[in-house]
Amino acid sequence: MTTSATFAPLLERFFTDRLMRQRQASPHTVASYRDTFRQLLQFIQQRLHKAPSKLTFEQIDAPLIVEFLDHLEKNEGLSIRSRNLRLTAIHSFFRYAALETPAHSAQIQRVLAIPSKRFTRALVRFLSRPEVDALLAAPNRQTWLGRRDHAFILVAAQTGLRLSEMTGLQRQDIVLGTGAHVRVIGKGRKERCTPLAKSTVSVLNAWLKEPQRGSRQTLFPNAEGERLTVHGVQYMLSKHSATASRLCPSLKQKRVTVHVLRHTVAMDLLQEGIDRAIIALWLGHESVETTYMYYAQRNVM
Repeated sequence: MTTSATFAPLLERFFTDRLMRQRQASPHTVASYRDTFRQLLQFIQQRLHKAPSKLTFEQIDAPLIVEFLDHLEKNEGLSIRSRNLRLTAIHSFFRYAALETPAHSAQIQRVLAIPSKRFTRALVRFLSRPEVDALLAAPNRQTWLGRRDHAFILVAAQTGLRLSEMTGLQRQDIVLGTGAHVRVIGKGRKERCTPLAKSTVSVLNAWLKEPQRGSRQTLFPNAEGERLTVHGVQYMLSKHSATASRLCPSLKQKRVTVHVLRHTVAMDLLQEGIDRAIIALWLGHESVETTYMYYAQRNVM
């Protein structure tokens, strides 16, 4: 490329070639990166009074990016964590650009040298065993919805799957014979298999014999047979948490989410003495360092 390389075609190739074809990034990742660059381009247009299609690569330098990040934090009310996620997306693009535009190596290195901001991590929220048991007992298993909800909560509380992984489960993802497990495609399109306990296998065996709703193979569909939405899942958990809190009052102080159940699994494994590397594999963490937060919390408990 020439010194005045056009920014727009390079950004387009980053999404179509790098993210979608090479990395096979999840729709969630693509959407997050898309939002980052939409905000960045809007900010640059206001600052430089130049349409995105007219920008050259060398105009997107480190001082401008730092100014953009500071703007998000100070004027848009973005948290430090979200600010760092925006920087991660920008760093990913500039690492790609390093291969495509070597003439701009110095500029790229200055952008890649922009550090993430440090912040105080909140304590990990998780449930105690009595709270999990009360939550599992809350659904009315005399009804189809109650049996679905019980099976959903049990799988989430035993496997630690992410919300998107739970709602995306298909019937064929469940293996209930010897070495029973659930197969998921997690972050970064990485496949993993998570073992299923005997109690979970028993419940899933019964659930899979239920009359199937809808034409899809969704494991935990809504009443119409469609995939559960984020709001649908949270409504379900909030309803059963309220019921469970009558027998387990400590639940009144906690907001139960799939992510809280995921944290609960991690803390349970930790208390059982499971190695950090195994917990990282179980939860599908991209880095073992992500699992460190559970160890850090154990040390202050």
